[in-house]
Amino acid sequence: MIIEIISMNGYGAYVWSAFSFTLISFTALYFVTKLQLSKEQKRFVSKYGSLNTEKAKAAKSQITNREILSNISNI
Repeated sequence: MIIEIISMNGYGAYVWSAFSFTLISFTALYFVTKLQLSKEQKRFVSKYGSLNTEKAKAAKSQITNREILSNISNI
């Protein structure tokens, strides 16, 4: 029964290799994106981490900065 499910009438090698390639690609993409986000957050904090209130308001008003600031609350 299990062998029939794995072999899929002779197409199992193609199906499982495509499935594993997709899974590996998505996992790699997730970790690369996570690494880039972390790097950009650190760069943002180093640039805007110690601002006076006027500059902080200006930074918070920008859409991109608001998105980044919402994600760095745990820093």
